Amino acid sequence: MKTSTIYFYTASILDWKRILTDETRRNIILGSLQHLVDQQAVKVYAFVIMPNHIHLLWQPVSNEKVKNVQLSFMKFTAQKILFQLQDSKHPQIDDFLVDKKDRKYQIWQRNPLAVELYSRKVIEQKLDYIHNNPVQGKWMLTNSPEEYLYSSASFYEGDDSKYSFLTHYMDDI
Repeated sequence: MKTSTIYFYTASILDWKRILTDETRRNIILGSLQHLVDQQAVKVYAFVIMPNHIHLLWQPVSNEKVKNVQLSFMKFTAQKILFQLQDSKHPQIDDFLVDKKDRKYQIWQRNPLAVELYSRKVIEQKLDYIHNNPVQGKWMLTNSPEEYLYSSASFYEGDDSKYSFLTHYMDDI
């Protein structure tokens, strides 16, 4: 398999609101990734869920196009997060009201970033970036990457298998 089919993907919450701090909302992201893997739409090599954005290393499987996978993921997670915010009467729900013809609320910012990764070296750079995101000075969410619960770092550092949807990137390059 060519490494050029692995993508670095970043999606941010509208206006960088920090709503991915809640375990329920994080589990919506994780459940969606698990579903996409179970449906053989993608392989997920790495992830981190930050308070207001996510990073992924993933690859569409077979005939799936990366754009289709992204749209499916974004639409499903946005709807689930919106319902959870509404059900919990979250005080920030009105921050996501938009004046659009096709929607009343918007959870994710438009135009997430998807970058095709073209070498093992670049894949490993992005993997390090993803895993070190929670320990950066701005965030300091944990002392070490593998301690952060909403990341694939422990899968790579400690051979942790709590996220069964993960595939080691070396299995496919």
